[in-house]
Amino acid sequence: MRPVAPSGLARLGRRVLRDAGVHPVREMGAPRRCGNSVRGRLGAHCEEDGGRGTTMARVMIILVLVALLAAAGCGGVPPRPAAPAQVSPTGGCATRERLEPGRHRLSFGGLTRRYLLSVPAGGGPHPVVLDLHGLGSTAAEQSAYSRLAEQGSRRGYVVATPQAAEGRIGWALPGMGGPDDAGFLAALLDRLEQGLCVDRRREFAAGMSYGAGLATALVCALDGRLAGVAAVAGLNIVRPCPGAYPTTIVAFHGTADRIVPYDGGHPFRDATGDVRALADLVVLAPVESSADGWARTLGCTGRSTTGLGERVRLRGWKSCPGRATLRLYTVGGGGHTWPGPIEVPRLGDTVRDLDATAVILDTFDGAPSR
Repeated sequence: MRPVAPSGLARLGRRVLRDAGVHPVREMGAPRRCGNSVRGRLGAHCEEDGGRGTTMARVMIILVLVALLAAAGCGGVPPRPAAPAQVSPTGGCATRERLEPGRHRLSFGGLTRRYLLSVPAGGGPHPVVLDLHGLGSTAAEQSAYSRLAEQGSRRGYVVATPQAAEGRIGWALPGMGGPDDAGFLAALLDRLEQGLCVDRRREFAAGMSYGAGLATALVCALDGRLAGVAAVAGLNIVRPCPGAYPTTIVAFHGTADRIVPYDGGHPFRDATGDVRALADLVVLAPVESSADGWARTLGCTGRSTTGLGERVRLRGWKSCPGRATLRLYTVGGGGHTWPGPIEVPRLGDTVRDLDATAVILDTFDGAPSR
């Protein structure tokens, strides 16, 4: 079978949406519901929806494949040299008109972009985390699932949870066309620096699934601006970029992930028919190979593996330039899920004795400042 150009797959995805009568845009802050359950808020299939959930699932699969095909050839943007910033408060530390927690808009690239904002108590300067949702999800759903806004604000972090551009269900990775999402996130960080008292040397990004792919792409796309990134169920979506500035990276992935497989190869292992044919066009690297690739590009050495309980294995590197760290938490039998207390059965098993949110914040706490 001849590979299909990403632009052709994008047209296919739009046609599938049109034929299915589905408009993917949902207003930010209005997550899908299945009764009042958390599962419903995270997009679990509802039996009473008359089959529409099944149609949406099929549409989502095709659009995910469109995005993965484009991302498979995206190695990131080589960074320009970046020097560590000097210790100094941002302009927001002096202004009296501070950004308030809640929903916000930001004009960028001719578009009105939206994000949720959580602000901790205290005067700062505070570290910042960008929390990136997966394809087909929303900022509100990601905030509920990751709990980074809730837990991060308790630990002194400003947490911004941005929404993909209106009319799109996911991010545009660097090099794949579409809205300049890397530029939007850089502009969002600039806005937070202007409107809040934040520490520009401690800015981070975390993401779930396709959001994890964007988070790792930002290591190079933001020219070494980020002190660290966290990737949950998506480290292998984007290839490591060459010449990356020393950056702390922490990743989590389940060995039973059927959507973005741990051992690489074709995604969506359970797909059939035309979706299976599309999935067969995409080949992902194994997660461990992706971690090894990041170790090489970051210059990390001294790899070791440690068991953490019965199901979790930590693969880490002892020596990385600039005191950065690289760690991969492998969850035996884990699905396409965020380790922690919230279960989404349709995405596979969730390990509850590892809290990815706490580990991410602990990792960011210990990351060297930029």
